[in-house]
Amino acid sequence: MEASVGAAVEVPVESNGADPPDRRGALDVRLLGPMSIRRAGVALALPASRKVRALFAWLALAAQPVARARLCEWLWDVPNDPRGELRWCLSKIRGLVDEPGHRRVHAEDDTIRLDLRDCFVDAIEVDRAADEGFASLAPARRRALCALFGGDFIEGLELERSPSFAAWTTAQRRHFRGCHAALLEQLAGSAGNDEAFAYLERWLQLAPFDPRVHERLLAALVRAGRVRDAEEHLATTERAFEAEGLDRRPLRDAWRSARSRGTDASIFVEPAPGAQPAIAPAAQAGVDPRTARRASIAVMPFVDRFAEGGPSAGIGDALAHDVITRLAKLRSLFVIAQGTVFALHERGVGTQEAGRMLDVDYVFGGSVRRASDRLTVAVELAEARSARIVWTETFEHAFDDAFAVLDEIGNRIVASIDHEVEALERNRAVLLPPNSLDAWSAHHRGLWHMYRFDRPDNERARAFFETAVRLDPTFSRAWAGLSFTHFQDAFQGWTERAPATERAFEAAAQGLMVDERDPAAHWAMGRALWLRGGHDASVAELEQAVDLSPNFALGHYTLSFVHSQAGDPHAAIASADHSRHLSPFDPLLFGMLGARAMALVRLGEFAEAASWAVRAAARPNAHPHILAIAAFTLALAGSLDEAGAYAAAIRRVLPRYGIADFLAAFRFDTGGAETFREGARRIGMA
Repeated sequence: MEASVGAAVEVPVESNGADPPDRRGALDVRLLGPMSIRRAGVALALPASRKVRALFAWLALAAQPVARARLCEWLWDVPNDPRGELRWCLSKIRGLVDEPGHRRVHAEDDTIRLDLRDCFVDAIEVDRAADEGFASLAPARRRALCALFGGDFIEGLELERSPSFAAWTTAQRRHFRGCHAALLEQLAGSAGNDEAFAYLERWLQLAPFDPRVHERLLAALVRAGRVRDAEEHLATTERAFEAEGLDRRPLRDAWRSARSRGTDASIFVEPAPGAQPAIAPAAQAGVDPRTARRASIAVMPFVDRFAEGGPSAGIGDALAHDVITRLAKLRSLFVIAQGTVFALHERGVGTQEAGRMLDVDYVFGGSVRRASDRLTVAVELAEARSARIVWTETFEHAFDDAFAVLDEIGNRIVASIDHEVEALERNRAVLLPPNSLDAWSAHHRGLWHMYRFDRPDNERARAFFETAVRLDPTFSRAWAGLSFTHFQDAFQGWTERAPATERAFEAAAQGLMVDERDPAAHWAMGRALWLRGGHDASVAELEQAVDLSPNFALGHYTLSFVHSQAGDPHAAIASADHSRHLSPFDPLLFGMLGARAMALVRLGEFAEAASWAVRAAARPNAHPHILAIAAFTLALAGSLDEAGAYAAAIRRVLPRYGIADFLAAFRFDTGGAETFREGARRIGMA
């Protein structure tokens, strides 16, 4: 697709990249474009063998030593002597990069490692900057990084009959194209008019179906008074989008926005990350995006690293479908439909490119590979606009039962995505000016305060949740958060229990009224009913929450919490373990550990209970009731000195705290209450 920009200004090029030559290591390695290696500014003659160069590129980017067997499998389909060929390739690399007294190729315990720590590698430099976040970089560094791109990753280097290498290079090329596009977007957003056109043209050539580049370009053309050029560009682009089966509405929306803003100087001001909606299906329906926004995610089909048509083919698609379905059931994110992402995948659109085309906040993808009886799933979650990878993990399981393995991996993936996105959105929201918050940001600002578990932060959290539901009364998660602040008032004894209980119930009821399929709404109602003393009704609501979304970790935790006091202690332990498995770094981890400890106390397992209670009390946001669980269980286990230390810690915060406060907060059955009373008696807190 041709760009009708006609910019007359060249983008400044800083050929030395991110560091001056005299500060780089002995080697200057360029992989973003045709491969080249320089020593002291002099280009080295690369080996003629493409496999040697391919092996060098793989090892250069490998974060850890690579097994010889893996390299043999990767580079040769059916070699006569794979290890012999590998040794020959490594000897060529040694001749290229090793120096007297300085070996860079290391063979250790049947693994190979290429040590380039003292060298400059352009691809590694870009990845490091992406981890920092391109938006946080100074403009000069962005320009230097952008100048490193001389083409596609190891451009022109292909291997015949090596599907693993082809899949790897395809993934790397898509990744670095995404990084390049993200850098150009940042540079276009901060440059002056003429310079911005040059960046926009390069961005357009790199990502012709990215709606954001067309939005920026149309705005820039209108701002420069080139309305006719903008109209011609719009017509050409609409035809291209239609030919590709893509939605043209974002282009029309961008055009209307550009015309309405005219020569507004703020067109080129880059918003704070996350401050504007990344995808606005509600806006297209006439709903105010300030209230309707949700973080959005595209889950791409997984790359199958299996033999063509092999018995495991299709596992990647099945896993992606499962993750999409489960994320949608959480109802906390706007999830792009399966048909859309699979259609893009079939057209060869990569994960990060798809994220930009769909204009989502986050994009998720990965690969699946079966070797013998082991299944390996490698995944990564990235911010779509910045190309920054925010979470990556590799799961390995015995492949004895395909359905059970996929279910287990799917559980962990979905819970991790939910946790990582919530943490990112919380941290982003806390940096925004309070008067700029939309409902989504206000909700996450509330979560940031809520998870600190002290009275002042709980009150601040309530104010932000109230803002969220005022801006968007249909936001069930915000109603659940508001209910939780009232629950905390009652449970912690910060206000009178009865009125706080009713306020918790009323907010939970509002959440259920606006979205009865949101597991968080049932979670909030289950907690409120527990406050009211309705054990069976509480369990029913919490079971409904986990039935709606089996990956909802807080639902499983709260089932454990309720059962640990007056229900089935064995069920409490199972639910606590499952919640920790789903969300091992959850802000409520202290509660998961504490609930397990209380269930063990009711089973008479005092020593084990004390061990779990101590772990709960060690969490940084553990409140006095959690410290009390540790004090009482340690006393029951006979560790009176350690129990006394926890009692002293509680009384430094709450001088009059005793067993009466503890039992007033919880709802133990008669036997459980008497057991904890005995623990308190042993350390003078009865």
